[in-house]
Amino acid sequence: MPYENPFYAEPEYRKVLATQFSSVTPENQLKWEFVHPEQDVYNFQEADDIVAFAKANKQEVRGHALFWHSQNPEWLENGDFTADELRAILKEHIYTVVGHYKGDLYQWDVTNEIFDGQGRLRMQENIWLRELGPGIIADAFRWAHEADPSAKLFLNDYGVEGINAKSTAYYELAKQLLADGVPLHGFSAQAHWDMRWGMPQDIEANFQRFDDLGLETAITELDVRFTLPPSGIPTQDQLERQSKYYTDTLQACLNVLGCKSFTVWGFNDTYSWVPVFFEGTGAATIMFEDYTAKPAYYDMLAMLKDATPGKSPRR
Repeated sequence: MPYENPFYAEPEYRKVLATQFSSVTPENQLKWEFVHPEQDVYNFQEADDIVAFAKANKQEVRGHALFWHSQNPEWLENGDFTADELRAILKEHIYTVVGHYKGDLYQWDVTNEIFDGQGRLRMQENIWLRELGPGIIADAFRWAHEADPSAKLFLNDYGVEGINAKSTAYYELAKQLLADGVPLHGFSAQAHWDMRWGMPQDIEANFQRFDDLGLETAITELDVRFTLPPSGIPTQDQLERQSKYYTDTLQACLNVLGCKSFTVWGFNDTYSWVPVFFEGTGAATIMFEDYTAKPAYYDMLAMLKDATPGKSPRR
């Protein structure tokens, strides 16, 4: 169900956002269709407001995302551009957007979801890969680094939390990019969990192999959905199981020294993307609609108070 942007419409949302988190990520405001709606038009206002809010509350900001197959504007996807023109469009976009926030955003998801579940590049779905070839990945990182040398640049995807064909494809890509001197700084997993399917038990091992390459790692979009009972109200058992997904994910991050960024994807069930895209599921965030905190919130808070990154006491 559509809703007003709570960042503007709901004071309580802004209060909780300001006091409970040290880092924020614009969910949509830096994606192509929002920030670059027409070929010669950029819309920075909403993202600027988020950055200003974060500065006022001593928070850091992650950038998401520069190079993706989804949520591109129609002028781009349906435009009659040559390969040289597309390359120039991408370069100009990265220079303009990253440059606009130079020094203000500490991380960028440069590429987002470039592999399919079998570890193959999305050569048909992704306009940049289809029209410009795999070499454009390295160029995107180089351009982002030139636009803001202080920002940490990441490969980001879902389904890459554990060791599998997809995460291994990223591991091999990362090794090649690093060997070629490309300014790659991190690998991140989204961690959109569904309690019907379980979660991998080798997140730490997967992150550690990227850590061994000298890369930072991150959890960037964590939420935990499940099928709601007919009442629409989660049971206590569901909430406790949900908390274990959250805490196990946090534990894996804490156990890897280079896992320095941990982000939940929304924090209030009213504004979660989950019910819109996964009918019948919900309650995926760490707070109910009235901002009452769930067990996952309290359990992660306790872990963070006790934690020593890279050597968690609860390991």
